[in-house]
Amino acid sequence: MPDTSSSTAEHLDVLIVGAGISGIDAAYHLQKRLPGKSYLILEGRDRIGGTWDLFRYPGIRSDSDMYTLGFPFRPWTGEKAIVDGASIRDYVEETARHFGIDAHIRFGHRVTRASWSSAQARWALEVEADGAVRRFTCGFLFLCSGYYDYARGYRPEWPDEELYRGRFVHPQHWPEDFDHAGKRIVVIGSGATAVTLVPALAETAAHVTMVQRSPSYIVSRPSRDGIARALQRRLPLGLADKATRWKNVLLGMLFFSRSRKKPDRVRKLLLKLVTEQLPAGYDVERDFSPSYNPWDQRVCLVPDGDLFQAINAGTVSVVTDRIERFTEKGIRLASGAELEAEAVVTATGLVVKLFGGIALEVDGERASVGDRVCYKGMMLNDVPNLALSFGYTNASWTLKCDLTSRYVCRLLNHMDRQGLAVCVPRLPEAGVERRPMLDFSSGYLVRAGAGLPSQGTQAPWRVPQNYFRDLLTLGFGSVTDAAMTFRKACPEQAEGPVDSGAPARHLTLT
Repeated sequence: MPDTSSSTAEHLDVLIVGAGISGIDAAYHLQKRLPGKSYLILEGRDRIGGTWDLFRYPGIRSDSDMYTLGFPFRPWTGEKAIVDGASIRDYVEETARHFGIDAHIRFGHRVTRASWSSAQARWALEVEADGAVRRFTCGFLFLCSGYYDYARGYRPEWPDEELYRGRFVHPQHWPEDFDHAGKRIVVIGSGATAVTLVPALAETAAHVTMVQRSPSYIVSRPSRDGIARALQRRLPLGLADKATRWKNVLLGMLFFSRSRKKPDRVRKLLLKLVTEQLPAGYDVERDFSPSYNPWDQRVCLVPDGDLFQAINAGTVSVVTDRIERFTEKGIRLASGAELEAEAVVTATGLVVKLFGGIALEVDGERASVGDRVCYKGMMLNDVPNLALSFGYTNASWTLKCDLTSRYVCRLLNHMDRQGLAVCVPRLPEAGVERRPMLDFSSGYLVRAGAGLPSQGTQAPWRVPQNYFRDLLTLGFGSVTDAAMTFRKACPEQAEGPVDSGAPARHLTLT
């Protein structure tokens, strides 16, 4: 057990958990819009970057353009719109250094528990660092730690895999000593990770086979945005960035909307585009025609058609089949075919883990995160002074995170002006009709099941996945409504919100 005898609590006005894109974004807005507030970022890893520091597999890159994934307060100026993971991590780190945010980060600090006290109107955090438990307190807790388990990826088991004499590799923890040059490799999976890995491995491997149980929708997009570069040459950088951002946001929203309203038409278009990039006679229906509608799961992006180029070059094959079992030399498929491979890469997905696994307690009682309903896509009912940064599934993550950061700052400014200490979203007495927070059929979300909070069908409990609507609500809408209750820090008011008189509800989130 860690040593807690010398632990002393350090108090901050705001604690941010996570030093990835969303954490750096939150810190920027906090120090700009509330310069009098003290804050720290607690980061469990040893470097800035979050996802972009963790993933190191060949070809790792964003499937969103940098003009929307980048920070609006520090526009991306690189030549490419779709860039590698190392470049994204460097950009995030340079941004933190440029604004002095890096001085507010405590690395190697993993938050394990956060407990809210209504009597004290503050959070108390237990944090593992250097083999000891350190303690922090704060008035507001901002969770920017993503939505998946950094310690492990999803890895199913297959019959007889112990017989296999080759090497298993999971992309989430790519081994530095793995030399794939000249090897025959099988990549299991059909999602964004697989379609990124396969062409990158094929550059030096003898051959790469992508084995998928079912296909995903895949679109090709130029890695360079010609319109963005032209705008940067003709307009001031800030104006060019805004124009490019809105151009890409609106195009993305249009594509998503058409996919939902006219799925058959969009499906035909996507398959037509794929057909044009593959050899004549290729069975596109078998390998690139999913059973679900476009955007029921995230559409995979391949920059400059690199996956299709590798297929045309004969260095990559796609096999749509079910794995029956493993053999000494590789994989036997349900069709009876056997794939020999010196290495098998299991690009089989993520394990959803909100808040990095932090146990959240409210006045000493426990409850499941799955019992909560999301308020404006960023807070949880009956949980005081806490926000979570959760980006879009149908657009760039940063778009929603930046709106969330700005909203949190407006909320805290309102509380300061009114002399308020506590804010809590409350469900109406009649409750709300609950739906899954994310309307996606992706495997990692299905596996998460009841571990995710719900959303309602009406504002402010609905999570619209629509940047324009969120801009109006989070960017310019009021921070006070019928659902949000406030109270002062006075002891006689510690039992309930001043504007409703309702008794305080106590729970713990795990």
